[in-house]
Amino acid sequence: MKLWQKSSGTAAEIETFTVGKDAELDMQLAPFDVLGSLAHTRMLQSIGLLTADELEVVQENLKAIYASIEAGDFAIEPGVEDIHSQVELELTRRVGDAGKKIHSGRSRNDQVLLDLKLFFRHQLQATVEGVSALFEVLQRQSERYKDVLLPGYTHLQIAMPSSFGLWFGAYAESLVDDMHLLQAAYRISDKNPLGSAAGYGSSFPLDRQMTTDLLGFEAMNYNVVYAQMGRGKSERVVATALASVAATVAKMAMDLCLYMNQNFGFITLPDSLTTGSSIMPHKKNPDVFELLRGKCNKLQALPTEISMLLINLPSGYHRDLQLLKENLFPAFGELHSCLDMMGYMLGQLEVRDNILDDPKYQYLFSVDAVNELVLQGMPFRDAYKKVGAAIESGNFAPAAAVTHTHEGSIGNLCNDQIKVLMQKALAEFNFERVEKAYARLLA
Repeated sequence: MKLWQKSSGTAAEIETFTVGKDAELDMQLAPFDVLGSLAHTRMLQSIGLLTADELEVVQENLKAIYASIEAGDFAIEPGVEDIHSQVELELTRRVGDAGKKIHSGRSRNDQVLLDLKLFFRHQLQATVEGVSALFEVLQRQSERYKDVLLPGYTHLQIAMPSSFGLWFGAYAESLVDDMHLLQAAYRISDKNPLGSAAGYGSSFPLDRQMTTDLLGFEAMNYNVVYAQMGRGKSERVVATALASVAATVAKMAMDLCLYMNQNFGFITLPDSLTTGSSIMPHKKNPDVFELLRGKCNKLQALPTEISMLLINLPSGYHRDLQLLKENLFPAFGELHSCLDMMGYMLGQLEVRDNILDDPKYQYLFSVDAVNELVLQGMPFRDAYKKVGAAIESGNFAPAAAVTHTHEGSIGNLCNDQIKVLMQKALAEFNFERVEKAYARLLA
């Protein structure tokens, strides 16, 4: 069954090539397709295209189909092109002619757009929850190890004193900025395209505000041409947000691989969280961190992959857009698993104390020594030269203690302020609006 099928058929080779992986990926859209139809049919009844009796039976059976999807008892049958066709076919089997009416006032184009927007909202919420959970782990570890000093590096050369509190806290704050990008992606996904039809609207007197409210959208894509132009743009923005989170996780994974290296020796993991070698019995390999780095680096390529699919497309719908699902859909699950695994691993880290007792780190304190002379009244450039001369002559004596007190430094991590920034970002998503709208639709 195809929603566009007329009297003539399509060659089997063409059908196989054009459908591709769509049926498999479409099952992830199944609950959202039904939610869209629940809202759309209520609107159709309000403008006289369904009777009250027809609406009642359609709504009852759409909810039953939704329940079967949630229970894992729903599938796209062989020969049925996509999830939209399968839902309409199943509904028509159950309710007869009323099921044939539900496509009035919409095209498969805006139906797909709607399903994608609802799917993106759902997946972005799960991503936000994963980022928030990792943020909490990082903040706890930052507080726990705030007094454990660590070498800081520039150009991978010993630079200035840092701390595990500062290092963990840096990645926590990075996630706040990533959250703002997720917020942008969510807001772009939180606009209703339903009613744009094939991209040029409808001669039916559709009530687009009604479906916007029923589905818990913040607003609608008002211009019907732009609603269709948003296909691809939404995916690219979402991919950019996912890539930003992935970049944070990948960089941290790289740090952890270095810090576990025996030449650094800053951290270790329980044997159960590492792997060994087939010939070297001493090995404790950080395979999890290496895979986190690799998976997240792949995710950072996603916006480019999507951009290349879109690069020479004019306005309007084009079948190329179908391929976006193959790139983007698996990325959500991949990132979610990376966030969960990074949080789990960070909770098991064993941090080494007294790292800076090693003589090779004495020059970490050269800037502190310069600053101490400046505080005593010496001009900075003179102090710099004096300390530099002491280093060259082998007479440099490192400071006894670290006295960094300004905001965001070793002695003043500002974790509470960073937590407030994260809480503000989380509050702006308003997931409750969507959850309440769905609850009303399914009641």
